[in-house]
Amino acid sequence: MTTTNDIIATSPARRSFGGADLIGLAVILLAALIGYFLFPDNLALLTRIIAAALLVLSLDLVTGYCGVATLGHAALFGAGAYAAGIASAHYGINDPLAMLAFGIAAGAVAGLICGAVILRAHGLPQLVLSIALIHLFHEFANKASSWTGGSDGLSGIAPTALFGLYEFDLWGRTAYVFGVALLAIVFVLLRLIVRSPFGMLCRGIKEDPIRIRSMGASPKLALIKMYVISGAVAGVGGALNAISTQVVGLDSLSFTMSAESLVMLVLGGTGSLFGALTGTVVFMFFEDVVSAANPFHWLTMVGALLIAVVLFAPKGIYGTAATLLARRREVQ
Repeated sequence: MTTTNDIIATSPARRSFGGADLIGLAVILLAALIGYFLFPDNLALLTRIIAAALLVLSLDLVTGYCGVATLGHAALFGAGAYAAGIASAHYGINDPLAMLAFGIAAGAVAGLICGAVILRAHGLPQLVLSIALIHLFHEFANKASSWTGGSDGLSGIAPTALFGLYEFDLWGRTAYVFGVALLAIVFVLLRLIVRSPFGMLCRGIKEDPIRIRSMGASPKLALIKMYVISGAVAGVGGALNAISTQVVGLDSLSFTMSAESLVMLVLGGTGSLFGALTGTVVFMFFEDVVSAANPFHWLTMVGALLIAVVLFAPKGIYGTAATLLARRREVQ
């Protein structure tokens, strides 16, 4: 009798962190180094891109790898941001690593809550539940103004020097390097997770949940676990955003941020960590350049980009490029 363990053990996708992954990590670090020297006066934007990339990576875990439809993932990001900000502004916990820990914990808890609710439905009802959740989180943060600052935002966040040595300066150098280090660590951990037996189980649930259930595994339990991991990753992004900007606003819990993160994921390619990173960088750079060049009609150009990608690169920019490269190798 075939079991889930047998399928996972014989799966060709089950590999440890290999040479291709090391090359990918090297590309990330090289791109970060190039960005540091090419845009020394715009490190705040680059740090914001890293925070958004962490959110999109977390979304890819539940949507790309598990097939869970959601338009409320910013709830996890905002939970991490507010937790880190409240720890600093209200309790005087200003150590960046401690603030990061609060962000991770809050993101994981928010992931557990959202996962438990969203996974009770499928398809369109699932999307409706996710939209309801993001609005509930947003409204709660708005009403709890004594803690969150409400519509005025949470200020008074004052992270101390990282490791007692590196101050968070106005140029954003420390925040940027801190963000790059967090992104690299998260990327390595997620590559190990998605290629682990647990990661392969989640992929199997996406493809055929009935078969997985018939083999004795619990799809819902596995998906909730992945949601918690996803929440922790989004919490890292939220905490990084709070530490780098030293303010947290309601926009970190907005439906717009949730929708944009999904757009970035589709733009790069779902079910691929590299695709999530590619989509984030392309979208945010394109948005920044186009909005500066034409502040009145930039949304039209962003829409044209998305239509072109969906029509001519249905697997996303990275996904389509990887597919074409694989076909070329087969021909050779």
